[in-house]
Amino acid sequence: MKRILIVDDDVTFALMLATWLGKKGCETATAASLEAARKRLAEESCDLVLTDMRLPDGDGTDLLEWIARRAEAVPVIVMTGYAEIGNAVRSMKLGAKDYVSKPVNPEELLQKIREATERPKTAASASVPAVGNDAASAVRPSAGRTVPDYIEGRSDAARKLYEHVRLVAPTQMSVLIEGESGTGKEHIARLIHERSRRADKPFVAVDCGAIPRELAASEFFGHAKGSFTGALSDKTGAFEAANGGTLFLDEVGNLTYETQVQLLRALQERRIRPVGGLREIPTDIRIVSATNENLEEAIARGAFRADLYHRLDQFVLRMPRLRDTPEDILLYADFFLDEANRELDKKIVGFDAGAAAALRNFPWPGNLRQMKNVVMYATLLAAGEYITCAELPSEITGAESAATLLRDPATEEQRIRRALAASGGNKSQAAKALGIDRKTLYNKLRLYGIE
Repeated sequence: MKRILIVDDDVTFALMLATWLGKKGCETATAASLEAARKRLAEESCDLVLTDMRLPDGDGTDLLEWIARRAEAVPVIVMTGYAEIGNAVRSMKLGAKDYVSKPVNPEELLQKIREATERPKTAASASVPAVGNDAASAVRPSAGRTVPDYIEGRSDAARKLYEHVRLVAPTQMSVLIEGESGTGKEHIARLIHERSRRADKPFVAVDCGAIPRELAASEFFGHAKGSFTGALSDKTGAFEAANGGTLFLDEVGNLTYETQVQLLRALQERRIRPVGGLREIPTDIRIVSATNENLEEAIARGAFRADLYHRLDQFVLRMPRLRDTPEDILLYADFFLDEANRELDKKIVGFDAGAAAALRNFPWPGNLRQMKNVVMYATLLAAGEYITCAELPSEITGAESAATLLRDPATEEQRIRRALAASGGNKSQAAKALGIDRKTLYNKLRLYGIE
């Protein structure tokens, strides 16, 4: 039976929560203040602490710091209101396992309690908050902690995405990941591989937009020495390199029609023949693809084969856009700040109120990739403890042009034409104004027949 200490000065709420947890098989104790919680923990052991952020004589972070100083192994979940999201992030940096928003969803809380208490306990200084595994968090690792390489969002869209990843990863289904540039499609592809039964086998990523037409067969299937001019030695193709594991086809919509035919044949027959080779090689791979285009529209235009599409889309994941998940913005920003601090050897604490508001209000057309670059830029410039608006790029603090583009009800084609006109035809400037990379812009220009 799990023993849980509930720390909350709302006695009625604490009693109701204790009663409900008791019905779920937990033993509970309550404390209405920071001092009372410390006394309880000093005298009694417990499996988990569930604490409110605001207490009469301090807050949840004070309790976390006290637990850390004592090197306690007890996991902590913080309860916080939406308006206190910054404090919740700070609590994660101090070692909280997770946090829940008030009003508390009982079933969600119960799941988080299970996740926190079922993990092996270690010393608090070496504990690793759940980052991108079973719960979302933003973490600034302290000495001895494993550095997380990604973070799960807290929004409904992010929760749905990662739940679908958890469902599809152990299967053998081909997965198609759809989403705008910068939303993290390759990260999701790698996560699917890492959580699959093929995790101990290779993960091979191919950028389909960067393969020259004449070299596509060689890149995918390899070639024999002397099979064409420049083939000075045997080459192992992506299919063979990924054998037993996962082959990730990034921006699969950029494949030429001829290459699509070759790829389809290889997937159907599960065998490949290197260019100039005499023997066929059996392959066992799982295909995960990604695209920022609408492939069904490409099929209608005759630019993408329907039979290949249906080989790739056994399960479709749609990446949420950052502007559609505003509740995740500060979590991601803080996570990227941790990365920037490590890379630049700095110790920026966070974002001041003005900078945080600017980040929340910006529409982020370049999504997570753009945010990561912005935070790195601001961290490099920051001289104080906090990043302010002075360190943020002008497009973030004066985001009118980008925001207007995204709110404009005009079609995508019209927005692109306007951006080109405003930049005098300079495609690099137009892509920057639209928040996309040049490759994506060129794809869009071909799509809409814009010269």
